[in-house]
Amino acid sequence: MDNYSPTFKARLGLFIAVGLAIFVIAIFFIGKQQNLFNPVFRVTANFQNVSGLRVGNNVRFSGIDVGTVDNIKIINDSTVQVDLLIRKNVQEFIKADSRATIGSSGIIGDRILTIAQGSNRAAVVKDGEHLTADEPLETDAIIASLNKTTADVEIIAKELAEVMSNINSGKGMLGQLIVDSVIAGNVSQTIANFMKSSEGLDETIEVTKENVFEFMEKLQLTVARTEIASNALGEIMVKINSGEGTLGMLIQDTTMAYNLDRTLINLKQSSRGLDENMEALKQNFLFRRYFRKQAEKEEIERMESVKEIPAEKEIIQEPGEH
Repeated sequence: MDNYSPTFKARLGLFIAVGLAIFVIAIFFIGKQQNLFNPVFRVTANFQNVSGLRVGNNVRFSGIDVGTVDNIKIINDSTVQVDLLIRKNVQEFIKADSRATIGSSGIIGDRILTIAQGSNRAAVVKDGEHLTADEPLETDAIIASLNKTTADVEIIAKELAEVMSNINSGKGMLGQLIVDSVIAGNVSQTIANFMKSSEGLDETIEVTKENVFEFMEKLQLTVARTEIASNALGEIMVKINSGEGTLGMLIQDTTMAYNLDRTLINLKQSSRGLDENMEALKQNFLFRRYFRKQAEKEEIERMESVKEIPAEKEIIQEPGEH
């Protein structure tokens, strides 16, 4: 060392100091990125396919990097366990029902693990707790789906181009409507006639609505009157059933019904007695002459009516004899 100049020694010392500083800074940033100097807690999530996720990839919550993937190990033929180290200061915001899924930081960026927000009523996730995982979408499957969609769009585009070519050349009904002005004029006239017909139909509908409303008003009035008559009839029937009035007494009062029956019997007997009295008067010498004259008068009237019948028959037969 004594053979080297002081300038060389100074440069060598400066180089070593800068190298150490860069090494320390690198260790600091790497350790910070891997959460070596921050208090952390651990959670796990199981997937069937981690879709290219690697140890050291970031863990995001609400779009913010809050931790890293610490370990990935295969549990069985259908389960892969992912261990996550998350900073302690965000533990209170992650709920026990939060869900983990694998995404990417861009269209073709690195894979990341994203933790979705849980419900407000759920408890805070604990150290070592297991999170429910949602399986990631495979990029290959998405690309295959896009390829199929592109092929379908290409077929549709070809068919559409052919249809437009036929229309422009006047083929088909639509092509004739566009190219042939006569057909277009007929269509326009038909539409105009239809509009006129629709106006008349609207007027007819309005008149029909007015007639229907008038009929409904009359029907409501009839129903109201029927209801009044029904109520009045109901009151009459109630009074009859309760024995009020003459008809009610006739139906409910057995004494009155018996008296009415006896009255009819007495009237019948009185009419029979009256017939007997008339026969007796006919046999009485004081009235015998009167009844005899009445009988002779009736006999004369009967004979005259009998004589008039043949005379009418002769009048009817005279045209035939002629």
